[in-house]
Amino acid sequence: MTMNISNHSKYDSDIILVLGGTGKTGSRIVNHLSNHGRAVRIGSRFGTPSFAWDDPSNWHTVLENINTVYINFAPDLAIPGAADAIQSFVNLAIEMGVKRAVLLSGRGEEEAQKCEGIIQRDEWEWTVVRASWFAQNFSEGAFVEMVQAGVVALPAGAIKEPFVDIDDIADVAVTALTESGHHQKIYEVTGPELLTFEEAIQQISIATQRKIHYEQIPTDVFIEGAKGQGLPDEVIWLLNYLFTHVLDGRNAHLTHGVEEALGRKPTAFSEYAKRTAITGVWDNTTKGSEETKEKASEVL
Repeated sequence: MTMNISNHSKYDSDIILVLGGTGKTGSRIVNHLSNHGRAVRIGSRFGTPSFAWDDPSNWHTVLENINTVYINFAPDLAIPGAADAIQSFVNLAIEMGVKRAVLLSGRGEEEAQKCEGIIQRDEWEWTVVRASWFAQNFSEGAFVEMVQAGVVALPAGAIKEPFVDIDDIADVAVTALTESGHHQKIYEVTGPELLTFEEAIQQISIATQRKIHYEQIPTDVFIEGAKGQGLPDEVIWLLNYLFTHVLDGRNAHLTHGVEEALGRKPTAFSEYAKRTAITGVWDNTTKGSEETKEKASEVL
């Protein structure tokens, strides 16, 4: 990681609430903040106090003494009911004195952009991090077991996607949470190149020195397979939405959000693949761990 967390922010002594703090982006943000001596409260069902988007009864307790919050709605802001939940949470957060918010949003999703509008309030400092597909969906999310098995079968053809490294997203979010100068900014973050899903798998194959085959399949076949994997219904709904609605070419262009926020280039997919291959995660053909399954619920 390359961000430099300032030691002179007016938020130095504040507790930073990280919603989804055990997920793919949130866990990284928690680690960055904790390693730099920041007080962090993890917003999750297993946190203390616990937090759940579908149970607002405990939100007041979770927001006590919080001035800064990272808002991550899992599995995605496109899920029906997300906007209502975000609206209720934002109203309460501002009422309780939260002064700064960073929202993780989805690129090319009308529902997510509606939620972006909800947090854009004059009562606090806000930043939006609008992300494309996570590279880590191949190593920590819904597709990892396919890669391990050597056959990745998805309903994605020639449409290209600028896969973004979650470590870059975390860097941008931490910077916006802890430094000044990011108020009223929308950072649309992508990787530095456009790849089809098949091209992404080819890069993983090169990095692992394994033969990994990509196969384009009908959406209904993919959805039945996802059900067979035991993925949550809302994740299955989201994957269907992303492949049938969002992956239509609307996001097949690059943006410069990472560079705008951090002053450096985003991480190439090939670098992500090389770094991840070293961990051995793609060599393990056993069923995913509970941690992997939990992180699979956060998809972009």
